[in-house]
Amino acid sequence: MEILKQIAECVEFGKINEKSPYPPNMKGRLGADELVKQALEEGVDADTILKKGLIVGMEIVGVKFRENKVFVPQVLMSAKAMTAGMTHLRPYFNSGEVQRKGKFILGTVEGDLHDIGKNLVGMMLEGNGYEVIDLGTDVKSGQFIEALEANPGSLVGLSALLTTTMRNMEKIVAEIKKMNPEQKVFVGGAPVSQEYCDKINADFYSPDPQGVIERANMLMGA
Repeated sequence: MEILKQIAECVEFGKINEKSPYPPNMKGRLGADELVKQALEEGVDADTILKKGLIVGMEIVGVKFRENKVFVPQVLMSAKAMTAGMTHLRPYFNSGEVQRKGKFILGTVEGDLHDIGKNLVGMMLEGNGYEVIDLGTDVKSGQFIEALEANPGSLVGLSALLTTTMRNMEKIVAEIKKMNPEQKVFVGGAPVSQEYCDKINADFYSPDPQGVIERANMLMGA
């Protein structure tokens, strides 16, 4: 369906709405905002718009970001376009007409106030159909555990940007696993590696958001 291809393209290239000057080669064209609204008015169901429009666009962005074909500013513009489109779909999520893939709890660990990487992961997870519960920065183990208890079946992701604060990941992972040994824990951030992930008994590490999405989809059967 042509309108779904257009929605995906708007997300891929960060075209928010008709007034948006970015990207220059799409100036004056309808953006994700208008096209999602138009698709709903034309009778396309919200679930189809999400899965065959918005998610398709974000998946392309995720792969491009992994391959260094786009960078953080472009990803942020794509996330803004996705958010503009999602605004029209939220009532359908709230009514249960559209089912999310699952819930993903995110937080930057205790002692660390950096959130750009976490926010990127959160935006791309939401754009791929997940409900994101963002606990913010400087998050202690008790806050992660409370969120997991309130949202059973969720995945959880821990972020850190500093070598001094990534040590707190080990303590938080241990506390989460003590509460539920089967809980899947994702870790990431500039100083984090697969070796460190294995050392602290976390379940998954990815250097980029797309890897998080792919593993989350696998775990959720999405």
